[in-house]
Amino acid sequence: MKLGIVGVTGLVGRVMVNVLEKRNFPVKELYLSASEKSVGREFSFKKRTYKVISLHDLLLEKPNIVLFSAGSNISKEWAPKFAKVGSTVIDNSSAWRMDPEKKLIVPEINASFLEKKDNIIANPNCSTIQLVMVLFPLHIEYKIHRVVVSTYQSVTGTGKKALDQLNQEKEGNTIHKKVYPYSIYQNVLPYCDTFTENGYTIEEMKLIKETKKIINDQNIAITATAARVPVIGGHSESVNITFQKKPNIDRIYEILSKTKGVVVQDNPQKNIYPMPLYAYGKDEVFVGRIREDFSFQNSINIWIVSDNLRKGAATNAIQIAEYLINKKYV
Repeated sequence: MKLGIVGVTGLVGRVMVNVLEKRNFPVKELYLSASEKSVGREFSFKKRTYKVISLHDLLLEKPNIVLFSAGSNISKEWAPKFAKVGSTVIDNSSAWRMDPEKKLIVPEINASFLEKKDNIIANPNCSTIQLVMVLFPLHIEYKIHRVVVSTYQSVTGTGKKALDQLNQEKEGNTIHKKVYPYSIYQNVLPYCDTFTENGYTIEEMKLIKETKKIINDQNIAITATAARVPVIGGHSESVNITFQKKPNIDRIYEILSKTKGVVVQDNPQKNIYPMPLYAYGKDEVFVGRIREDFSFQNSINIWIVSDNLRKGAATNAIQIAEYLINKKYV
């Protein structure tokens, strides 16, 4: 198994290396790649040191699988080149997610859609992954009519420069190049990504469109508001769900408790509920505050938290790779 990582110097790329080691991924030859200015930098994996190589040199190695986390422009340019030499690309950017010819995969939900011929596979947006992990099993049971989701997203979702801005602001240092137009320290920004013509941000539209594609139901009505908060550990989501038929709260607890990759944390009397502080560094999606919405029929409210760099990015991509290996597709 020859595995390549593109964008290894970024937040997600670094976590990919850690998750590969933690899961004892069957790597025989590992190749780490990033921008030209990072060539020669060293990373440790299973007590060995690896040097970063260029994308061109990685392409010459013809790896079996390539994990991309270097932005959509790099993915659009280089993913087809790797596919052409026989590699299977698992891409963490937004480049291919809504391409009707490409699969958008959360392994616990729709890995069975994958075929040997799929040479470019899209990894969903971080906030979408944790949302659908909870929505999908409930949709099977009750059929979802409408979803209203408000997100509270970690600065790590923007990248290392955003994390640097938060830390510098916290220390009271002057910042010459801000990622956000306002301070993120002790603040909440009522948007993620850039605004589109319809007044929604790109992040909000990702939540809407990707959720429908993954669940494979375009009839679900979804609206979203995404906010950026000064948090490092992960993304949180407040979700209101309306079903086509009346849900049973005890049954919802049962469904979610049995869902692989989902952990129910819900005992308000003992102050037990999901928080990014405790989701940090974990691969599961945590759900709690499960309760009936008394204001509208067939509706519930829930709270979802997950580490956006792990299940929301690196872990999900590696789970896709593991599935491909198990199926002998690569």
